[in-house]
Amino acid sequence: MSPRMGLDMNTILLAAAEIADNLGVEEVTLAALAKRLNVRTPSLYNHIEGLQGLKRKLTLYGLQMLREDLSNAAIGKSGDDAVHALADAYLSFARRHPGLYTITLNVADHNDNELQKAASDVLDIVLKVLNAFNLDGDAAIHATRGLRSVLHGFSSLEQNNSFGLSQKVDESLHLTINALLASFHNGYMF
Repeated sequence: MSPRMGLDMNTILLAAAEIADNLGVEEVTLAALAKRLNVRTPSLYNHIEGLQGLKRKLTLYGLQMLREDLSNAAIGKSGDDAVHALADAYLSFARRHPGLYTITLNVADHNDNELQKAASDVLDIVLKVLNAFNLDGDAAIHATRGLRSVLHGFSSLEQNNSFGLSQKVDESLHLTINALLASFHNGYMF
């Protein structure tokens, strides 16, 4: 069976991302995707290997978008400014793409080289930014995990409407990043 005219992987991923972002990752099904694309479900099998294959491709797509956003944010910046730019880009990505953000968190298949490479590409951007703080080896990994934990915490709490007080979330984020940066500068964390 040949692929349907006008239906390609990019179109499929855009529609699947729309479902994930608007309704949640759990609502990304082949039936929902076929309905959104106005095709019959079997037509999707010309492009993807079932629901698991779709979610894998969606994870890759999300990681590539996140890498691009982080990379663009860091270009031309260094040190504290670059870390703040990464933080803003990360939170912005999670806000614009809550479903894609969620699916990028689960890159558990360590035997999938393509997924591991996409996740590693995101990590490399953060490591390059943290290089300005003379963090390398284990210290760089620990710093990256700390930064990611802060950013994920803010993202997931915001997605669950858990910031109910009147103070601005972005201001809280920047103050927290400043505290983390102080530890990078003073070696407290390591």
